[in-house]
Amino acid sequence: MRRDAERRIAELRTQIGRNDYRYYVLDDPDLPDAEYDKLMIELRALEAQYPDLITPDSPTQRVSGEPVAAFGVVTHKVPMLSLENAFTDEDVLAFDRRIHERLGSEAEANLEYVAEPKLDGLAVTVIYRDGKLERAATRGDGVKGEDVTANVRTIHKVPHRLKGHPPQVVEVRGEVFMPLKGFERMNRLLREQGEKVYINPRNSASGSLRQLDPRITAKRPLDMFFYALGTVEGSGAEDLPPTQWGLLKAFEKWGLPICPDAAVIKGAAGCLDYFREMAHKRSSLSYQIDGVVYKLNQRADQERLGFVSRAPRWATAHKFPAEEATTSVQKIEFQVGRTGALTPVARLEPVFVGGVTVSSATLHNIDEVRRKDVREGDTVVVRRAGDVIPEVVRVIKHVSDDAPAVELPKRCPVCNSEVIQAEGEAVARCTGGFTCRAQRQESLRHFAGRRAMDIEGLGDKIIEQLVEQDLVKSPADLYTLTLEQLSELERMGEKSAAKLVQAIDKSRDTTLPRFLFALGIRDVGEATALALAQHFGKLDKLLAASADDIQQVQDVGPVVAAHVAAFFASHDHRKVIARLQEEGVRWPDVARPSVAGQPFSGMTFVITGTLDSMSREEAQEALIALGVKVSGSVSRKTRYLVAGADPGSKLKKADEFGVEVLDEAKFVELLKPFR
Repeated sequence: MRRDAERRIAELRTQIGRNDYRYYVLDDPDLPDAEYDKLMIELRALEAQYPDLITPDSPTQRVSGEPVAAFGVVTHKVPMLSLENAFTDEDVLAFDRRIHERLGSEAEANLEYVAEPKLDGLAVTVIYRDGKLERAATRGDGVKGEDVTANVRTIHKVPHRLKGHPPQVVEVRGEVFMPLKGFERMNRLLREQGEKVYINPRNSASGSLRQLDPRITAKRPLDMFFYALGTVEGSGAEDLPPTQWGLLKAFEKWGLPICPDAAVIKGAAGCLDYFREMAHKRSSLSYQIDGVVYKLNQRADQERLGFVSRAPRWATAHKFPAEEATTSVQKIEFQVGRTGALTPVARLEPVFVGGVTVSSATLHNIDEVRRKDVREGDTVVVRRAGDVIPEVVRVIKHVSDDAPAVELPKRCPVCNSEVIQAEGEAVARCTGGFTCRAQRQESLRHFAGRRAMDIEGLGDKIIEQLVEQDLVKSPADLYTLTLEQLSELERMGEKSAAKLVQAIDKSRDTTLPRFLFALGIRDVGEATALALAQHFGKLDKLLAASADDIQQVQDVGPVVAAHVAAFFASHDHRKVIARLQEEGVRWPDVARPSVAGQPFSGMTFVITGTLDSMSREEAQEALIALGVKVSGSVSRKTRYLVAGADPGSKLKKADEFGVEVLDEAKFVELLKPFR
């Protein structure tokens, strides 16, 4: 009887798996829904009778995972790289030209590329061992991701068992996304149930995949396309195709879905033609994309070209230009920032643009308002690209020629202090300083930020309450807050309050560069704070410095020097600094480096991205001790760019200027003799 059950279970799983592939991947089912349901009912009944025969790759296990307290961490054997971005035709031509230069005379005039839509979802890697799904993880920071195996198992397009003859261990990578129709259907159901709806398909995919209860994920209409290979081990590894396109076709044979709009193209001209074709098709696609990706087709050439830090030299992402939409201006208000700057903001009739619903957009400053002649009631074009703050691009139609023009308020809309606009400056500022509630909130938010004092748990809502209840009038007051005071705040239990007290206490030990940055001095970012700390070594010396003295700091000009000198000349600011020190905020002096005989003395380094083996501050301090100047931006004078995970635009600048890039391993190796 048991042997018959084992045989029948195997038959049912094969039949159901074949139909799942035809239904979800090929969109060509060969079984009516009623017949399919009968097979599943029979399989569940047999597995209930013989529970020891249930395996993780059974079709019944797609919705069987139990909730977890937190996701485990997965270290990727092969890092999940990010891509450099191209925004213009010239960028794509330059990308193709660089590949030709690096491959040399052997390269064909028109190199072959594989082009694919750049899906707007969540990058995920899936490992199969002996054909069975073993583990799935998010990209994370490229080196470590979250274990989402149970949730990925619920995605019908992801097979639990591969077909054909894949390598013994094969890691395949792709993008989890939510099709537009599924997104609309899900939001409609959420709305009917009175629950919060998702803003866009990308957020929906990310939120759905990161549910701690896989049964919730199973109800979400997630999809996935595979496009890359990770680690490969064991038998079959040597039989992989020699081209990127061949790999995609191998994925199909194994039962993995690939993007139907992928194509093989020739040369830079082919890349640009494909880009224009996808831009034209974009609005009719069943999924959301934000550009296209080009990959060199020959895998041997990919290996020869290698990588720049965390990005391959043989691939690039060609991003679509910012999306625009038309809407109307309902109201124009002025927001007050940390330094007192008044920013005009247009409150809009909500409109969907760039993947989100936009209801407000910046107008930058009063001069921009006048130049664009934006008035309340006007019909305007708004633009948003990626995570960039939406902005009003231009006016299409005035509500009326008689509509009043927007005027700069004479008094601050928050504290009623005088507003001034210095001659030659576009920005107008509230003169209320820390007495202005808006400035106080923004200053505290900046002070507590991760790159400043790093007070974990001190979020916007808590800061807002602390200011409204007048519990915090300056950053120094944070260090006098009691457990009782914090426990009484809205949505703040005793346990959360205790954690925040610990976080505030922990922040007392900091570094001089962090402290200077946290003070929120106008135009003093992380790099300038570091340069000031490096130059003066002690806070007392900086407090005693004149604007001329400060201007001697490398890369500090007269305007920034004047801002720094004015800040420390303020009696109120000195009082706050003294109180912070009285409350136990402390830091070691920055030892001026002994540069004699140091091989890197006088060189300029730039650090970008996230390092695993040390913090950015530790890396900066190690370089400073070697007589190195650490800058915040890449220029032709930069000797090395140290690039960690997610390096951003600095990597592209380094490539343009021919600056040598050190990944983390090379950087650690470089420091080893001096540590």
